[in-house]
Amino acid sequence: MFDYTGAIHMHSSFSDGTAKPDEIAGYANEVGLDYILLTDHNTLQAKTLGYEKKYGNTLLIAGYEINDMENKNHYLTFGLDKLVGNYKDIGGGEFGNTLPASEYVKLVNENGGFGFIAHPFEKRNSFPQHPPYPWTEWKIDNYNGIEIWNHMSEWIEGLTENNQVNRFLHPLKSIVAPDINAVKKWDTVNKHRKLPAIGCIDAHAHKISLIGFYNVEVFPYKVLFKSVRTNVILDEELDKNNFAKSSQMILNAIKNGKSYIVNSYYGEAKGFRFFARKNGEYYSMGDDINSNNTSQILLECFLPKQARVRLMKNGECIDESTSTGGIWNCEGYGNYRIECWINDKAWIFSNNIRILKN
Repeated sequence: MFDYTGAIHMHSSFSDGTAKPDEIAGYANEVGLDYILLTDHNTLQAKTLGYEKKYGNTLLIAGYEINDMENKNHYLTFGLDKLVGNYKDIGGGEFGNTLPASEYVKLVNENGGFGFIAHPFEKRNSFPQHPPYPWTEWKIDNYNGIEIWNHMSEWIEGLTENNQVNRFLHPLKSIVAPDINAVKKWDTVNKHRKLPAIGCIDAHAHKISLIGFYNVEVFPYKVLFKSVRTNVILDEELDKNNFAKSSQMILNAIKNGKSYIVNSYYGEAKGFRFFARKNGEYYSMGDDINSNNTSQILLECFLPKQARVRLMKNGECIDESTSTGGIWNCEGYGNYRIECWINDKAWIFSNNIRILKN
């Protein structure tokens, strides 16, 4: 198995970011990322203008972020060569899809793409010019995945007048864990269907006035690339000189939940493994195991360093220890995942292995 680390959800100067796609990819290469997924708002200019390619050792893959006319229901969309729906100016140089989320999610699926709900329960209110953009279309159930950790949202939601200087100076240290409501939603949906999760940075590198007189760059790309990442697990080594094949392998892994989320500020996570064994066969994150006898199944986890390891079943912790891994007997049908914590800060959240009755 091969482990590749990358960052998802960022914006370039083609929408509301401050750097060109090739500059962003250059920062990612400096930090050592294997891939980045660019998600400009309602545009695929990065793809159509030829920015999708390898930069050093980093692959830049272009998706886009759709939103409705109220600038809500943001959907990170991948695997498409065109925009779906219709777009109109909603003011301030921003655009919205004239279709409701139920329709553009459906169109993404019909055109062979897939998507993840972005910052679903966002409630930030520290910057009037950057209000919250929550997901409200919960009546639909055909979205493909969910963003449970968004660096920008968590950072802003925790911002106060008393801590703003410290949070500006230490944007990585202030990040604690995935959004609890997003995690609950993720676990709830996984009880009736497969729903992969990703962790994202939502980078723009905006400049904001600090305490009224000093402009600082919030979330520089290079800094955020050392924050929340999504690592993909592949059965085959990437040939990064074959961009088409390698990018498709990465997208397939993300779509199918063959990945885990890591806050790299607390340490390199490559080498983390969560898998199951049944009668000599191995299953990894994102896999389903159909079985008539769960007693035949063992769950195993390995970490590159010691942490507080929590085995979760259907969103509930069923075992916890401080270690570099563990081996557990399967405790019946359900969805199993791993959480790793360091000093009460989330480090690794795996996607699920689903054990289903045959």
